[in-house]
Amino acid sequence: MAKTTWVSDADHSELGFSIRHLMITNIRGKFNSFTVEAETEDEDFMTAKVNVAVDVDGISTGNEQRDGHLRSPDFFDVDKYRYIKFAATKYENVDNDGSYNLYGDLTIRDVTKNIKLAVEFGGVVKDPWGNTKAGFTITGKINRKDFGLNWNAVTEAGGVMVSDEVKIHCEVQMLKKS
Repeated sequence: MAKTTWVSDADHSELGFSIRHLMITNIRGKFNSFTVEAETEDEDFMTAKVNVAVDVDGISTGNEQRDGHLRSPDFFDVDKYRYIKFAATKYENVDNDGSYNLYGDLTIRDVTKNIKLAVEFGGVVKDPWGNTKAGFTITGKINRKDFGLNWNAVTEAGGVMVSDEVKIHCEVQMLKKS
């Protein structure tokens, strides 16, 4: 089988997350700088070797003060741990509609844990300029404390400022290179 190389199309992809704030609403954010690379056998993504590198300095929640706090040692500590990394380790078919589970090693702050993500494969198409593209919707959740993201504060009523669970939501469009 032929090896096929794919790279993320940054203009048509988004790596996002949400987390409960004060346990009453969700705050959403995204990472503005990242690369996703995949190598498949032909166009079979169930065979893909996938590597993701996210530049944490590009975090954006729509609030510069909050973004600065997230870059600080209280959370991501960007000066010491600039990148979040993910490497696929296993695929598991869920059903025949292109959905599957993707397992992989996620590294945040030099802590690596194997996580499970749900992937909805959108298909492969040619765009109007002749480029071959593949699309994916990826969701999952992690416990931030598993990765050393421990900061929190107690509210006046005894609740917490930020939940431990972080929901992941990504829209990724891949461009076939070879």
